[in-house]
Amino acid sequence: MEMKIEIVSKDYCKPSIPTPHHLKSYRLSLLDQLSPIVYVPVVLFYSAPENIDDDTTIFYKLKKSLSETLTCFYPLAGRIEGNTSVDCEDVDVVFTRARANIQLSDILKSPDMNLVQQLLPLDPYNIRTDKAVAAMAVQLNFFDSGGMGIGICISHKIADGATLSSFLDAWATRSRGVVENITPSLNSATIFPPRDTQIFKPSNLIKREKIVTKRFVFDASSLARMKVKASKGLGMDDHAPTRVEAVTALICKSSMNAKNGTSGKGRPSMAISHVVNLRERMAPPLPEHSFGNIWWFAVASIMKDERNIELHDIVVQLRKVIRKINDDYAKKLQGEDGFSHACEHVKETRELVSQGEVEFYKFSSWVRFPFYNTDFGWGKPIWACISNVPVKNVVILMSSSSGDGIEAWVTLEEEDMAKLECDHELLEFCLLA
Repeated sequence: MEMKIEIVSKDYCKPSIPTPHHLKSYRLSLLDQLSPIVYVPVVLFYSAPENIDDDTTIFYKLKKSLSETLTCFYPLAGRIEGNTSVDCEDVDVVFTRARANIQLSDILKSPDMNLVQQLLPLDPYNIRTDKAVAAMAVQLNFFDSGGMGIGICISHKIADGATLSSFLDAWATRSRGVVENITPSLNSATIFPPRDTQIFKPSNLIKREKIVTKRFVFDASSLARMKVKASKGLGMDDHAPTRVEAVTALICKSSMNAKNGTSGKGRPSMAISHVVNLRERMAPPLPEHSFGNIWWFAVASIMKDERNIELHDIVVQLRKVIRKINDDYAKKLQGEDGFSHACEHVKETRELVSQGEVEFYKFSSWVRFPFYNTDFGWGKPIWACISNVPVKNVVILMSSSSGDGIEAWVTLEEEDMAKLECDHELLEFCLLA
């Protein structure tokens, strides 16, 4: 049955306490300025609450606690103007209430990303750049026979996955009535001073055709076996691969095998980027709830003349480049030449990718973000997911609901995806769902 979404109401939510005049303009940091003009989306699914049987009560409980949370996270109630600042005039967060004519169990049984996309308040990748845009939007979806899905989109121009996780933690804490106050550190523009001039950003990454996003599930036992396999060939002094390292290596190797089967030109060279959270790599580490884009990317390359690439080869190359994203590296991004240093890194990556047949795979791990602890007062989520990603060769890693597995959301060209789904080594460890 085709799912239909009925919009019940569109409400608007302001901070419960007006933002002081001296905080009306929130400056973007250098790393904010370099971040993509898209939204960071997530949908959290919940079983029907046992202690609340009225949808309206749930809606207003969430709206009230959202308003209270926005007092501390006030940039999220603003509008992003260009690439310099957020207008924090408390212009309202759109909070949509919707009803879906489908049961929650049907979505969980066989997730359809096109259906999940409709549970979000907006299209995360269809953003107008000719006017100010909202920093955040929320949609509360009620399903037939009970259960709900909360779709949240936060602009990547002011927030990364860690910030989204912090905000959800703070909102849920407020909703439960817990006295503890989670307060973000809103000084990223001081730590990474912004650039006053226009920053060039590529605009041709998003493709709507012949791109598909699918979920690959790795349970605890499969991850354990995969780590053993990826350990073979590592040196005596090397520690065993982490779950994220093992999954990254396997998906890269299998994706390259798929590309080899579709290109007709043999295996191309490969570049792999992984997002690195800078908060814990700086000295001293930044607070856990530091707000903004506080990440950078490490890029490893494996050239096509390197024969018989094994999982441990990819693990070694990744470790080598991620190790370089340390406090010294962060200081370079903070200094007067921070913009030049960032541009040099981007330039090197572009030059690498432009060298003939190079496939560039972009990874981001959300495995450590505690989305499954987001309890608004009626229990924790039974599932958390992202949306379709219309950018090829992007992989988002998330924790499974059990906490000991990993769900990999992989976006490839349709032809490559068809080959990937038949890769014997990948299927040895994962379930395609």
